[in-house]
Amino acid sequence: MTGFWVVLATLVLGTVIGVIRLRRDGRVRDTDGDRLSEADLGQGLGERATLVQFSTAFCQPCRATRRILADVSAVVPGVRHIEIDAESRLDLVRRLDITRTPTVLVLDPAGAVVKKAAGQPRKGEVLAALAEAVPEA
Repeated sequence: MTGFWVVLATLVLGTVIGVIRLRRDGRVRDTDGDRLSEADLGQGLGERATLVQFSTAFCQPCRATRRILADVSAVVPGVRHIEIDAESRLDLVRRLDITRTPTVLVLDPAGAVVKKAAGQPRKGEVLAALAEAVPEA
């Protein structure tokens, strides 16, 4: 009978961890002050904001995130989407504490990281994060 309770406890714990992870996955959060330059990114910053996506080659959610961020940058004037291969830029991954892919950073016009989402963000959350980060036109 003890084995039954161990299995049950393991299943309950696994379910709780899974639910917590699903609720937090892709949620856009405030962050404190790292700054990325054009030299860090390998290209210019957006005029009003920049969406930086850290991806890996075999990351399935990275593809969907790429589409979401491309759509958002096409709709919001002055916003640029930059995708970075996390495996080739381990210096940035370590510096910015990127622990999974996709991770999305929202940068203000000066390159300051103002928002961060680990996991696939929802389009509405990205738009809301940009509304807070982008200066009025």
